[in-house]
Amino acid sequence: MGTSFNEQFDEHGTWRREFALRLKLLSEWLRDHELLDAAVEERLHRLETQLRSDKVMVAFVAEFSRGKSELINAIFFAGYKRRIMPASAGRTTMCPTELGYDADVPPCLRLLPIETRLQPQPLMEWRAVPEKWLRVDLDVNDPAQLAKAFEKVAEVVRVTQDEARKLGFWHDESPEDNPMMDASGRIEVPRWRHALINIAHPLLKQGLVILDTPGLNAIGAEPELTVNLIPQAHAVVFILAADTGVTKSDLAIWREHLITEEDNLESRLVVLNKIDTMWDSLSTPAQVQAQIDRQRATSAEILGLTQDQVIPVSAQKGLVAKVTNDAALLKDSQLPVLERALSHGVMGHRQKILRAAVAGGVTALRSEAERVIQIRRRDLSEQMIELKGLRGKNTSVIKHMRARIEQEQGDFNVSGARIHAVRSVHLKLLREVFNLLGTGTLKTEMAELTATLRQPGIKLGVRKAYSQTFEKLRGTLREAQARSADIQSMLTGTFRQLNAEYGFSLQAPREPDLARYERDLDLVERSHNQYLGVSNTFRLAQPEFADRLVRALATRLRVVYESALGEVELWNKSAAAQLDAQLRERRRNFGRRLEAIERIQQAASGLDDRIAEIAAQESAVDEMQAKLAELTSHLIDKPADDMATQPMLLQTA
Repeated sequence: MGTSFNEQFDEHGTWRREFALRLKLLSEWLRDHELLDAAVEERLHRLETQLRSDKVMVAFVAEFSRGKSELINAIFFAGYKRRIMPASAGRTTMCPTELGYDADVPPCLRLLPIETRLQPQPLMEWRAVPEKWLRVDLDVNDPAQLAKAFEKVAEVVRVTQDEARKLGFWHDESPEDNPMMDASGRIEVPRWRHALINIAHPLLKQGLVILDTPGLNAIGAEPELTVNLIPQAHAVVFILAADTGVTKSDLAIWREHLITEEDNLESRLVVLNKIDTMWDSLSTPAQVQAQIDRQRATSAEILGLTQDQVIPVSAQKGLVAKVTNDAALLKDSQLPVLERALSHGVMGHRQKILRAAVAGGVTALRSEAERVIQIRRRDLSEQMIELKGLRGKNTSVIKHMRARIEQEQGDFNVSGARIHAVRSVHLKLLREVFNLLGTGTLKTEMAELTATLRQPGIKLGVRKAYSQTFEKLRGTLREAQARSADIQSMLTGTFRQLNAEYGFSLQAPREPDLARYERDLDLVERSHNQYLGVSNTFRLAQPEFADRLVRALATRLRVVYESALGEVELWNKSAAAQLDAQLRERRRNFGRRLEAIERIQQAASGLDDRIAEIAAQESAVDEMQAKLAELTSHLIDKPADDMATQPMLLQTA
């Protein structure tokens, strides 16, 4: 049947653990050989963080009653031999639910009350206030207790029409989308705004995050879900019902929340669920399959996808088959086909991206460490030439040599003031870049956007206001790039001068590429633009809703700017670490040269002994470079698993 998503994810986790172990060995070896300068240490830290925090988010999106929770049960939780996520008839998942694993948090379900929507803080900020969430402890070894606890995500409350309006669930301008009102005039809304489930499920421990979203009405009421969480998912699984195909509300979710004009549709996978409703004892298997194929083709055409991206499945029969070990039923459910599409697409492409990123980091780290080794090799070579030149010379020549080394040492010490001045200018220019990419700039732009959106009669100018804001943000990045180019030019010239005057081998590190963060801004802008359509015009005219949207935007932009700032900081550390390393090695070199002269003056055999020592040290440096190449090649050149080379049906967003 091929490799399932679960097995593929296990392979990904094994690879990450092996890589982390090799990285730890490299770190210890670098420390033992005094090759761990600030830049090398920073690169190591970033690689470790990247591996540890790497997440693969799969978002499951559907209108109510499409079998979404049952599909999650069938793919991820069949090992419990029962349903874990609530999947009864009617509305089950009433609030967005994230399933993941954080080792620092005990197994629990955390629920954020719906009333927090009435306050200005974005969802990301509420995550940092655990006391505002209701916490339910979980026993991961008790499937019945887990299932009982998870039922809370389906809880509802009844509120007045005015309360529903304030919470974002009632819209006077689009009555057809409003929920039903009961006999007493009250409206059913979710009890919880967001749910976080933290359990040590094998897949979640390895970095999988499952985002289970509610239906259209609840998605539209939570801007942060639409503009932050779903767009950042590595894959979106959109579930339809096989017997109805693409309904009006399905199409509304697809157009308004899952695609943009320039979106990469390969990151979207559509599941035509409940094909068992089409199994008919009065029809032949061929006739049933023909009916399913027609629905598949029609759905693909309406959604603008290839038929390969629409996969017919029976989640319910797939779950039953896994629980009862019924191989024939599992095949009929076609669940393994979906699992293969997920594994080859999501995991294959995700690992390929992670491999490329860490290989780039390790290559840069090796270059930094090799630079220190080359300084040592050059210093040893200079000492060897110097000492060999003393063979057969009398005491006065050796004394003169000592005086010359001391003079060089004195001149070098004077150079410290010059290097300090270079650093001061460098840091002054860097502060300008830091200010451009700092939180102050972002806060100013967000405050201006909020003020614009609060102006009367802005309804039809919302898209323009956002467009102008993003153009200013791109301008900030371009200005930061221009300042970086000036600093790079200054560094290159200064390093060249220092190399000529003091015999250094400084090389300006590669200038940070901030253009890629412009591309990130483009992605963020597209995910917001799809939210600024006509269907949301009236909502956007409400100050509270517009404010929530801007705060959600600020949360995502902060990540982009912090990443850009991190790259500039690493560039700065790399330049400073080179200076520190070469100053340190040069001071050591003067000490070693003076020590050698002293030994030669004290004993006739001292010269030959010292020459032999340096020859041994040169051999040790050669071995060190070979060992560095060996340790890093394991991290860079390790052959890709089958997972990373298999054909992909799905790409990441």
